[in-house]
Amino acid sequence: MLIKIFQTLKEDIGTIYRKDPAARNLIEVVFCYPGFHALLLYRFAHKLWVSQIPVIPRMISTFARFLTGIDIHPGAKIGRRFFIDHGMGVVIGETAEIGDDVLLYQGVTLGGTSSKSEKRHPTLGRGVVVGAGAKVLGNITLGNYAKIGAGSVVVNDVPEHSTVVGVPGRIVVQKIFKDNGVLMHNRIPDPITCELNRLKYEIKDLQEMVYGNKPNT
Repeated sequence: MLIKIFQTLKEDIGTIYRKDPAARNLIEVVFCYPGFHALLLYRFAHKLWVSQIPVIPRMISTFARFLTGIDIHPGAKIGRRFFIDHGMGVVIGETAEIGDDVLLYQGVTLGGTSSKSEKRHPTLGRGVVVGAGAKVLGNITLGNYAKIGAGSVVVNDVPEHSTVVGVPGRIVVQKIFKDNGVLMHNRIPDPITCELNRLKYEIKDLQEMVYGNKPNT
């Protein structure tokens, strides 16, 4: 049991080193990363939750929220090598399911859209990246290695290896394997701008058909 706990801790710390270039030493990671603290407390609370111990798991998650600004319901299911970067304002609901190697940035919400006692929160596949401030809502699935741009609102399923941006979220790239799977927030196209540009060129073509090469007066 202790060996498994130490293996999990080693994996979590190693994940921070791999995914955050600002991580410089072990002491800094252990004492200065709220995502790491929230995950430690979640794992303990989750063990109690699945053992059907009342109240205490929620008390632990409430303390973790007070300490870190990260709200993880003890009933959520989280895989290995999970990393929350910065973390302030992250909310993970009760029936959310998160696969291995997932990365969330600050302000992300994995929220529900139903008031019934059912599966009402998202399922994130392996290697998913969710950008800062994004909202993923309802019982939907983000396929393996999907990327969600910062500030997006996602309410529909997302296929594997897709990049989604916008409100509501729209798929702008599929089957992308560039940059070793890293979400390049500054290189994501804007689907609305792309559509407006397409319409602009269509209007220009129609004007040329009507007026020829003469300037439109």
